[in-house]
Amino acid sequence: MRAIRVQANGGPEVLKLAEIEDPSPGPREVLIDVAAAGVNFIDTYQRSGVYDLALPFTPGSEGAGTVAEVGSEVTGFAAGDRVAWAMVPGGYAERAVIPVDKLVRVPDGVDDRTAAAALLQGMTAHYLVTSTYPVKTGDTALVHAAAGGMGLLLTQLVKALGGNVIGTVSTPEKEKLAREAGADEVIRYTEADVAEEVRDLTDGRGVDVVYDGVGKSTFDASLASLRPRGLLALFGASSGPVPPQDPQRLNSGGSLFLTRPSLAHHILTAEELAWRSGELFEWIGNGTLRITVGGSYPLADAHRAHEDLEGRRTTGKLLLIP
Repeated sequence: MRAIRVQANGGPEVLKLAEIEDPSPGPREVLIDVAAAGVNFIDTYQRSGVYDLALPFTPGSEGAGTVAEVGSEVTGFAAGDRVAWAMVPGGYAERAVIPVDKLVRVPDGVDDRTAAAALLQGMTAHYLVTSTYPVKTGDTALVHAAAGGMGLLLTQLVKALGGNVIGTVSTPEKEKLAREAGADEVIRYTEADVAEEVRDLTDGRGVDVVYDGVGKSTFDASLASLRPRGLLALFGASSGPVPPQDPQRLNSGGSLFLTRPSLAHHILTAEELAWRSGELFEWIGNGTLRITVGGSYPLADAHRAHEDLEGRRTTGKLLLIP
């Protein structure tokens, strides 16, 4: 089968298409014909070596497709079932072997590409608005990169839960997308001081929560935008890791809260995985959540997808199609 292989850490150019042996599932694993694989910033961290994986490896942390074969101890899934997964490497390939306890069923009303585009970022948005900071009616959230895949999901979910959204974007085109997703106010960070604008928009109070997947370039503005005892959920670092900080900053900013959550710690049990994925697919099915695919690339063009993602030339979610 064909797969993208990383033989050495580096830039997008290390993503090489290769012919490798077809995998076989172990007793508690399932072999899947991959219909689409999601492209996420975590893939770029693993490719570059920021997150350490044993070399060589096939990247790709989520995907969707059809069950081709099940292991000897697998129950509940059979050949022909439509499934999706997240937080398991190996999606940039024509076939992938996935542990059965990481699989979710894809409902009939959701197509494969939507499922592949939705699961990792969708469940991330789910835990951020339901667990990290449970959004309540009247809350105001600052959402960085509001026209990106995560930003569009967070904006829609905060609004669905009764909150207000201030989004940050870089261009008029991205501002339009953020507003279409429900953002009440949009700040173009290339033209204005984000923290000052937030204070003006909130009558000096600040926001209840900041959802920040950007990291290094937004961290200071995120802290400065919070109300006293507000919470900064730093869930990613697309601009680079945040340098070490003095915890006294949280005190001087108003007894602020800072957390660095990740999806893996929010789907630790089968019950939690079923809850988050189930609500996600329900929201997609009833129109609460609209999934925006910003680009689809052939498997051989994985390097181009990474270049576009890291170059901030994209909106919505990117997919690889084997």
